[in-house]
Amino acid sequence: MKPLVSVGALGGTIAMTTTETGAVTPALDAEDLLAPVPGLDALAEVTSRSLANLPSPSILPSHILAALDYAKEMVDGGAAGVVLTHGTDTLEETAYFLDLLWDREEPIVLTGAMRGANLPGADGPANLLAAIATAIDPAVRGMGTLVVLDDTIHLARLVSKTHSTAVSAFQSPGWGPIGRIVEGRVRLMYKPATTFPALPVPGPHEIQIPVIQSPLGDEGRWAYGLALTNPHALVIEASGVGHLSMRTADACEQLVTDGLLVAMVTRTGSGSTTEHSYAYPGSEEDLIARGIIPGGFLTGRKLRILLHILTSAGMDREEIISEVHRRGQ
Repeated sequence: MKPLVSVGALGGTIAMTTTETGAVTPALDAEDLLAPVPGLDALAEVTSRSLANLPSPSILPSHILAALDYAKEMVDGGAAGVVLTHGTDTLEETAYFLDLLWDREEPIVLTGAMRGANLPGADGPANLLAAIATAIDPAVRGMGTLVVLDDTIHLARLVSKTHSTAVSAFQSPGWGPIGRIVEGRVRLMYKPATTFPALPVPGPHEIQIPVIQSPLGDEGRWAYGLALTNPHALVIEASGVGHLSMRTADACEQLVTDGLLVAMVTRTGSGSTTEHSYAYPGSEEDLIARGIIPGGFLTGRKLRILLHILTSAGMDREEIISEVHRRGQ
């Protein structure tokens, strides 16, 4: 018997067609996406459902939680895995959101397209076929949420969109993919050394955690206005391994003193924050002493999602620090 796989469509470029101006807009539903995929009948039995049809910057936590419910329903009904099609702009964030909450052995695999369906060299059908091949492969069981584009398989917690237009936009900076699709088959190079238990599912409320990048000459004046918006936490993309100017460090310390959860990541796009490499005012050692939480290898976008789920679960500061440390190191 062929394995069963379920495809949930959320929109994005993979579901877009060309308008009169030559630009693309969402138009295709789940059945439309599956129609041009070659060799699908021989690979798996496929069911599908249109969950949304949105450009990915408009995806909300409520859409992600609906996709999570869909995935659970399908897996509990016998699916070997679930594929979600999604716009590439925020795909890595939705993937990590789901990865933090997914508690089944069967994988969720996200895919999309960098080129619209009506454009030369449209990559949507190939990406969808590769994602389905991954979702049904027993070798990826227990690996949580994966991202598959350009015949390349990535862990949700490592993958980033690193180019605005290239078909090979999705990479895992500093680590690399865990596997590739070769001649229609999954070839895994390695499995993650560490997996984590699922976190409590939050409600569908908005994510009230801003991400601020601290550039050259930053004096932290933004911190005082930011505090007036009553955020649930703050993520700072700091330079190097976690460095801020002295004035910005002072401003962030005041936010911590006032009760705000403040965390930092490196803005470099690859690598980790450190803890004891530098000791000058504004260095990572100084910032940690002031109560700022280092995010390790997590990007600012992903640390924001992790903090949203942890704060929504009602965890206290020490519990949050512990979870950020083990999931980011």
